[in-house]
Amino acid sequence: MYENNQSNLVNFSKKSRPRLVLTLGDPAGIGPEVILKALAEQEISKKYDITVVGNRDLLVKAYHKLNLIENLAPLANPDELSVIDVQLDGEIKDQIIARTGNAASGAASFAYMECAIAQTLAGKFDAIVTGPIAKSAWKAAGYNYPGQTELLAQKSGVDRFGMLFVARSPHTNWTLRALLATTHIPLRQVADTLTPQLLTQKLDLLVECLEKDFGIYRGRIAIAGLNPHSGEQGQLGHEEQDWLIPWLEQERQNRPHLQLDGPIPPDTMWVKPGQAWYGNSSVQNPADAYLALYHDQGLIPVKLMAFDRAVNTSIGLPFVRTSPDHGTAFDIAGKGIADATSMKAAIHLAAELVSQKLAARKL
Repeated sequence: MYENNQSNLVNFSKKSRPRLVLTLGDPAGIGPEVILKALAEQEISKKYDITVVGNRDLLVKAYHKLNLIENLAPLANPDELSVIDVQLDGEIKDQIIARTGNAASGAASFAYMECAIAQTLAGKFDAIVTGPIAKSAWKAAGYNYPGQTELLAQKSGVDRFGMLFVARSPHTNWTLRALLATTHIPLRQVADTLTPQLLTQKLDLLVECLEKDFGIYRGRIAIAGLNPHSGEQGQLGHEEQDWLIPWLEQERQNRPHLQLDGPIPPDTMWVKPGQAWYGNSSVQNPADAYLALYHDQGLIPVKLMAFDRAVNTSIGLPFVRTSPDHGTAFDIAGKGIADATSMKAAIHLAAELVSQKLAARKL
C-alpha cells in the first residue's frame, strides 16, 4: 500500500533528533500547503528528523501550483523531503480535486493515517503530527470515526485518551492547556455522558500529562461547571449539586498535592486565562490546566485566544501525537494564503514532548 522511495528515508539509529512523521491530511485541503510552508523553515527542517506520509505526486502538484503565486511564503521542495509515498488507486487519485472534499480525498487521508500509525507503533517514529482531515470525507469513504483521535486510540489499543489543546502566548509566553471531558458528541448527549467515573479518568490523564510531559507535579487545575452559574445551587440545573460538587470534594481529598478549583461558572472560567494570554498585569495565578466539560465550552475560548497557534495533543496514547487546531479550509486550498503557524507549533510541541519523555525515562 505504501513504499519508501528514498533509500535514506529514515535513519532509525538517529537518536539525537526527535523522529517525527507528518501526515498530509486531506489532500484537497490546506494540509499540503501548511506542511510545505512549515518545512521550509530551517529551524524545523534542520532541527528535527521529519518524514512526510502522503502521496508524492499530489504533494509535487501542490508545490508547483503554489509556486505560480506571486509573493508567496517560501515552500519546501518535495524533492528534498523524506516522503513515504502511499500508493493510491488510480481512480481515487483522479478524483482528488483541490477545494473539494469527497470520498476520494477521505480515502487518501485515511490511508495516510493508517500508514503513519503502523510505522510509529513499529517504533520507526517517536511522534505523529497529523494534517487536517474532513470527517465528512472519511464518512463518504466508508470510515465512520468521530475524528482522528478516536482512530489513533483504536489502532493503539487504548480506551483512556483525551484531547488536550496547548498554546503558548506570543504576548506573555504563558502556556494555555485545556482538556475536553467529552469531545465529538451532540450537545444534547453531554449531560448524560458526563459521570464521576468519566471525569476521574480525564483528570487522571490530565495529571499524568502535566507531570510526565510538562514537569508540573503540584499543579493547579480549574474545572468548569456544566450549567450557567454552575447551576446556581440547583436553580439552573441539578448536575453540580447532585454529583459534580461531591465528586470534586472527593478528588480534593484523594489528591491533596493538587489545587483543584471549581466547579467554576463556564462564563467566568476563561477570564483569567484571557488576561494571562494578553498580558493583563492584574491577573493572579492562572491555572496550569483547564478541564472543560464539552467541546465548545473549551474550544470557543481556546480558538478565540489562539486560533493560529493552538495545538491539539492526544494524551493517553503510547506515542506523542499533535495536530494544528484548524480544519481543512477547502475554500482557500491552493490559494497560497493558508497560515502555517499552527502546523509549526504542532511540530515544535511534538518534538518538545518527545524530548521530555526521553528525559523522563533516563531519570
